[in-house]
Amino acid sequence: MNLDLKNKNAMICGATAGIGKATAIQLAAMGASITIVARNENKLKATVALLPTQDNQTHTYLVADFTNPAQLKDQVTAAALKTNYHILLNNTGGPKGGPIFSADTSEFISAFSMHLECNQILVQALVPAMKQDGYGRIINVISTSVKQPIDGLGVSNTIRGAVASWSKTMANELGQYGITVNNVLPGFTATERLDSIISNAAKRFDGSQEKATAFMKSIVPAKRFAKPQEVADAIAFLASPAAGYINGINLPVDGGRTKSL
Repeated sequence: MNLDLKNKNAMICGATAGIGKATAIQLAAMGASITIVARNENKLKATVALLPTQDNQTHTYLVADFTNPAQLKDQVTAAALKTNYHILLNNTGGPKGGPIFSADTSEFISAFSMHLECNQILVQALVPAMKQDGYGRIINVISTSVKQPIDGLGVSNTIRGAVASWSKTMANELGQYGITVNNVLPGFTATERLDSIISNAAKRFDGSQEKATAFMKSIVPAKRFAKPQEVADAIAFLASPAAGYINGINLPVDGGRTKSL
């Protein structure tokens, strides 16, 4: 199985914590040169220092704020002029929780911009080089909610579903160029995002985060939360040459929690 990413360049968004950070480390270990993207420069510097360089790769970072799409466009366009990127991980923190009925319309607009608009900006900047090199892997970290909506995550369910449809359409258009577009759907994963979800779920358990955590684990056949590395492993496979004929899929990494096929 060919998992070699030497001479490949990857742009990893949301890479200073959780799934994004684990993915950056994993892809670097497989030989890729990494550009990590996030808002906090100190955390970016600390993460770059952790990335393996056994294949003499060069790793760097981009300080970017996804609440400012115009600035992001300028930044990634400039980065793409310097480097041909072969792998893109779209990975942006989800909207805050809450019922969909009570959500303000501004929450939908903001989330749409941070996810769909910024994803489109990144793809438009990086795909020309992928076409040129005949190798592209676009991987979107979204949610199992695209298969089974999650209670209390109204805005997130809506926007994640939109990203899934965008991704499938993009896969159909770009497949002929050696570019695959796939979605990874994490279940409950031990990240800061999960802490927020647990806090929201605790309202149904008299404010007890312990009870909320126990309940959430009980509905997962694996009876535990995922480690970020386990999701990163799935992403790494989809980024590799071995996954060249896998295109347009939603891959749950959820311990079996999603009830649909």
